[in-house]
Amino acid sequence: MKRVFATLLIALGCLLSFSTMQAQELQCDVRVSSNKVPGSDKTIYQNLQTSLYEFINNTKFTEINFRQAEKIECSILVDVNSREGNYFTAEITLALRRPVYKSSYNTPMFNYIDRKFHFEYTDGQTLDFNPNTYMSNITSTIGFYVYLFLGIDFDSFSLNGGDPFFAIAETIAHAAPQDPGSENGWSSTGRQNRYAIISDITSSTNQPLRQFLYDYHRNGLDMMTEKPDQAREEMFNAISHLQSVYERNPMCYFLQLIIESKRDEIIQVFSQGDMKLRTGVANVMKAIDPSQTSRYDDMLKNTGKL
Repeated sequence: MKRVFATLLIALGCLLSFSTMQAQELQCDVRVSSNKVPGSDKTIYQNLQTSLYEFINNTKFTEINFRQAEKIECSILVDVNSREGNYFTAEITLALRRPVYKSSYNTPMFNYIDRKFHFEYTDGQTLDFNPNTYMSNITSTIGFYVYLFLGIDFDSFSLNGGDPFFAIAETIAHAAPQDPGSENGWSSTGRQNRYAIISDITSSTNQPLRQFLYDYHRNGLDMMTEKPDQAREEMFNAISHLQSVYERNPMCYFLQLIIESKRDEIIQVFSQGDMKLRTGVANVMKAIDPSQTSRYDDMLKNTGKL
């Protein structure tokens, strides 16, 4: 898979031309909902959706050339809560998924609702973006999540393969306004915002989370079709990395997001297989996700299929 080698190419400085022959990185379903906003004229929201779609799907965010089949699948829903002139308050529902080797199954990688997406937008506005400079909240926020998607995806194919993309996401976060108490989602004093997410990912203390992303997906799920028992063992070992982070930092926000994104899948995978292994997984998950204890107990009683 190309993403296994892509980070090495970056490190070697293999600079590729930004020609129209190159395929962009994402295949993203973009929607803008204005159901909560009064008024019958929806033109500006339709134009915003088109602008966001073109920005996300037509911009080259890396120097890597993706074939069509290699594009990263994701979805972004901007749910507008209110509008005053050119100022919008909204929420973003973000979902990233990844194909599992030799299967038709797509595994959820990142599911998140960002409830602090406030931005200015003028109908017909060009969405200018520079990761090193804060130009607008709309492009900095969307650009941040694009690089977060890239980093998570690449981490799942090669250990720490997402480093260059997480570094750019961190640059975007540092460049954004970080006023204490700000409602723009960038405050460095909060624990549930964009700044907190990228800080958790890049912290050396939380490095086992990066190990989890690789071991769980590349050594685990990708082997499920051919060697399901071995795959489950690898996934159990990967889940243990989550426990090591929880024991040191139970308030780690990115850990919470991983658990929420992977919970249903873990329950599915370990609803069958060796009972000793399933019990071990249940015990770990109950320790790090105690509010869902009953679901992990039920996991040991039921049989499901991935």
